[in-house]
Order: sequence, then C-alpha cells, then structure tokens
Amino acid sequence: MDDVKDVTFIVKWSGKEFPISDLVEQDTVAILKHEIYKKTQVRPERQKLLNLKYKNKLAADDVRLNQLDLKPNFKIMMMGSTEQDIENACSKPDGSEDVVDDFEDNEEKDMPTIENSCIYLNKVQKRIKDYVIKEITPPRKNRHLLVLDIDYTLFDHRSTAETGAELMRPYLHEFLTSAYAYYDIVIWSATGMKWIEEKMKLLGVSANPDYKILFYLDSNAMISIYTTDRGVIDVKPLGVIWGKYPDYYNSKNTIMLDDIRRNFLMNPKSGLRIRPYRQAHLNRDKDSELLKLKKYLLDIAENCDDFNTLNHRNWENYDPGRL
Repeated sequence: MDDVKDVTFIVKWSGKEFPISDLVEQDTVAILKHEIYKKTQVRPERQKLLNLKYKNKLAADDVRLNQLDLKPNFKIMMMGSTEQDIENACSKPDGSEDVVDDFEDNEEKDMPTIENSCIYLNKVQKRIKDYVIKEITPPRKNRHLLVLDIDYTLFDHRSTAETGAELMRPYLHEFLTSAYAYYDIVIWSATGMKWIEEKMKLLGVSANPDYKILFYLDSNAMISIYTTDRGVIDVKPLGVIWGKYPDYYNSKNTIMLDDIRRNFLMNPKSGLRIRPYRQAHLNRDKDSELLKLKKYLLDIAENCDDFNTLNHRNWENYDPGRL
C-alpha cells in the first residue's frame, strides 16, 4: 500500500470547478469518470473529457491515470449533460437499482484479486482515516457484528404505501431484537445519511426499546472498483469498520446481509446474499426470510468461533450439530 500514490484533478464543467481527490494513480479513466459522476451527476457515458489525452487521442476508459503523466490538480475540461437536462430521463434510468442477479459463481474467481488489490486496500485505508462515524450507541465487548443493507433487505422501497409498516419486511423487529443479544448492529446503505435516518425512523428502528443500532454508514463509506465484466461499481468494504474498531470486529466475527452480492466483493466470505423483498403488498404475508435468518445468526454466534470457515451460500442447510 505504501507504493500507491494519491492523485487529484479539477474538472471544469458548466462554469464551475469540481475537485476530484478520491483516486490513486493506478485507477483507470473509467473510475475517474465514476468519481466525476458523483460530483456532477453527468453519467460516465455522457462525459467527454476534452484535454485528457493518451497517445494523441482521447484517453480510453481502460487507460490508467499514471499512464497520462499529468501533474497534480490538472484541470480537465468536460462536456456533457445530466439526465435532468435530457428529455424523458430524470437522475437515474428506471430500474437501475433493481439488480436481481449479479455476480455468478464463475465470476467469483476474480474476488480474491479484488479483495487483496493494493489499489483498493489503499482506498479502504483512506476511508478509515477520513470517514467520520457518528456512533448512536457504543460498541460492546465480545459481540459479533451484523451489517445490514436497507433497500430490498429490510423493506421494499419501490412499492407505494401509506405507512412504513406496509413496506417493512415481516419479522424485522423480532429479527433485530434476537440478533442484538449476540451482535452489534450496523446499517449500511448506498444512499445518503439523511435518507437512512428518515427510513430508520419510518420503520421504527431508530427508537426501538428492544435493541440498539451501533451506527449508520452511507454511500460515502463505499469505494469504487473496476471489474472487467461490470466496469466501475461501488462496494461496501467491511475493512472500513474493522479499521475503525480493530479491538472489536474482524472477519472472524462479522457477517453482512445484502440483496446485491457485488456489495461485498471486497469481503466475499463475510457476505450473505438475502433474497430481495419486493412487491410488499403481495409478499408481506408469506415472506419469512428474516425469521429463518434469525435462527442462522443465533446458531453461528453460539457454535462458530471463526465465521471465515462458513459458506454463507449454504446458510439454509447449516447444522451446528455437525461441528
């Protein structure tokens, strides 16, 4: 990680300047564009970086930043329009968040490379250093760590309803109450902090007397990585939490539940892909995912000293009696 150097750029667009600093020199132009999108909302495919040249041509997405030989704070001239400026489109295309089927078994061969990549470990270290966690309750000694997604994991955020209870996944409070006996609980969503706080209030999670939430993490705690099959994606590296709380949590006692497998690409052994909860009005009377996961979490907390030895893909068949 010591050999990885940070790089910074300034993007000039629409009469304004946007500093882009969350990069290292081994990142690609594709990741640069992804970071520009975060600041400007101009999607990567709509960006034209006029003076970003490689071999006298506009730099392609797979060119690494250290190949461009640019000075720090180099000003990039960009042309491009946001989705709001384009007819029949608003912010993100419809369905962009409805990821049903992501990384398959044959793609997981690349996981160790991503997990141990010097580039991405360096980004995790930056998050550990710079991201500010606001604790709601203090961590407890001798507890495991449960990290939970929100959208389609705890509630159906697409369906319409008048109350949070109508969208809440069945058995949510029973699940959290049971887990709290053995786990400190973190909520991590790929959205903004204000949205997270409002949803937790809506679901009655933030003030529940039967359990406590350790803290919330938002999209700013995630990192961007580049994959050959999927391009640039944002992931949730658990190393951020482990680096902030080295005396409490690590890969041996942490499990993350998320409906999108790519979110734990940096920590594949720690992730369990939960079945997404959609169409709440049709499924609220028959969805029992959290009820079954409640038992699994209790079983592994009581019977397993190292979660790295578990295969969470087979969680439904877990038998503590075999250990």
